[in-house]
Amino acid sequence: MSRTYRIAIVGCGGIANGKHMPALSKLKNIEMVAFCDIVEERAVEASAKYGAEGALVYTNYKELLRDATIDVVHVCTPNDSHADIAIDALEAGKHVMSEKPMAKTAHDAQRMVDAAKRTGKKLTVGYNNRFRTDSQHLKKICEQGELGEIYFAKAHAIRRRAVPTWGVFLDEEKQGGGPLIDIGTHALDLTLWMMNNYKPKVVLGTSYHKLSQRENAANAWGPWDPAKFTVEDSAFGMIVMENGATISLESSWALNTLEVDEAKCTLSGTEGGADMKDGLRINGEKHSRLFTTEIDLKAGGVAFYDGATERDIDLEMRMWIKAIDEDTEPVVTPEQAFVVSQILEAIYESAKTGKAVYL
Repeated sequence: MSRTYRIAIVGCGGIANGKHMPALSKLKNIEMVAFCDIVEERAVEASAKYGAEGALVYTNYKELLRDATIDVVHVCTPNDSHADIAIDALEAGKHVMSEKPMAKTAHDAQRMVDAAKRTGKKLTVGYNNRFRTDSQHLKKICEQGELGEIYFAKAHAIRRRAVPTWGVFLDEEKQGGGPLIDIGTHALDLTLWMMNNYKPKVVLGTSYHKLSQRENAANAWGPWDPAKFTVEDSAFGMIVMENGATISLESSWALNTLEVDEAKCTLSGTEGGADMKDGLRINGEKHSRLFTTEIDLKAGGVAFYDGATERDIDLEMRMWIKAIDEDTEPVVTPEQAFVVSQILEAIYESAKTGKAVYL
């Protein structure tokens, strides 16, 4: 690394404290110098725990952006504000990492892509599941063509009963949706990345409010308030790509099922298949016999790192700062993240209209 980068955190809530700030604090070539939150107390607490000497606290992100010494801005706010904050930061000459999903709408996501191109600043989105050890290994297998042409895939984001009851997760106006845009977005990003296919043609989707109005429901974080549960509890989609490949996307916070998988994918190609359901398994046919191989992920390195195991969020932050330092493309490009938002929005639209959406 050639220099130390000065970073600002906008939004000092759960995702900033659970992911961004602790992971960034492990890097020797960064300083967190500004913290912004509409609740000043949260910004003060974040600054006290993670801030460099002289770090400043703000309640208005636009004031923060006037500081010409800030190099990078991390946007950790509700979905509906990602675009405006990210675009303003890019226009102010900062590199930007936005938390996932890229934006509440595909239109806003496109605005972000355009702003990054216009300003020449780097923009990425926090799809940290790409950096897991199993994801890194499977990506290498896909890139080397071991699965052949991947023409069918499943994106899994299913919880039995794990509805987030804090913050604005249940607020459709702030978030744009429920499990589809919250956890389905991770599974879809992972699947598209493995397939290296970003040209969707048509989308058909359904969404449900079947369990959201239950009183005193069993839930990992305690019962939800049905009156505040304004988003779907489940959503499903079928995506057909321009080359004919099909993706099935399943997402739910609450579903009567024992098949629980989150941020995983299943791939079927002409030369083999893979899934993440029970570790990482590769399947295929050799010498007129079927085979299944379980990959030992405890040994060896990953595509970007050799040596001791590194947590996905730590690797994500390290590779992001490295992309800035070496002036290379981030692992998650804005163009890729836009396609994820485009498909998610199409699923919601199809669910409302009952019609397929052509892209």
